Amino acid sequence: MSPTRRTFLRVGSLATVALVAGCTAGGAPTDDPTTDQPTDEPTDTATDGGLPGDDGDGSGDAGGTRPEGTGGPGLTLVGSDDAPDLPVTPSVEVTEDVATAEHPPQLRVTVTNDGDETVQVGEGRDVVFSYVTSDSGQLTLLPAGGDYPAEPDCWRLTEPIAITREYRIVTLEPGESTSQLVDVYGAPNGDGCLPVGEHRFEATYNVMRGESDEEEQARWGFSVLLE
Repeated sequence: MSPTRRTFLRVGSLATVALVAGCTAGGAPTDDPTTDQPTDEPTDTATDGGLPGDDGDGSGDAGGTRPEGTGGPGLTLVGSDDAPDLPVTPSVEVTEDVATAEHPPQLRVTVTNDGDETVQVGEGRDVVFSYVTSDSGQLTLLPAGGDYPAEPDCWRLTEPIAITREYRIVTLEPGESTSQLVDVYGAPNGDGCLPVGEHRFEATYNVMRGESDEEEQARWGFSVLLE
């Protein structure tokens, strides 16, 4: 219930009491039960849980999905594929779960050599999901800390990011890992700043063991939810 409505009810209640008092001032008793009954005032029990735009009134305002004090939706990791049948194991975790004026949502992708021999993994940027675009075409993952053309407090790119076409290889000793922090940006011409909904990312892993020239290949991916 709005504050305006609550104020109106309080004023109406006071006016009723004043009217009854005026009628009894002449000494004539009254058995009007309204003078002894408290006036019930509706209580505003709606809570917004700290989410702007959602005060429990069922309005469904999309802004209610944004944590208070932030500039964008929250990021959740909702699933990842099983480890591929390779000597390396990829993994992903959320490191910044909401967009703010200072930074977009952020992930860390790690690739670990779980085998007992040295491996070479490529392509070096793809395997840690740098410059990888979601299957929806709405989001792009970029190495953290870069100076990218993006709308302020929106984190949507204003133009595509150019990357070199070189093929990079990462060498990992047994037990060694490589990891990369990647920021979540809205793709140019996307639907809104950081479009809410579920988005999936995939990359191809090419692995060579030891001194072998034989290459093993598999795909691995994960899904995130913006809400």
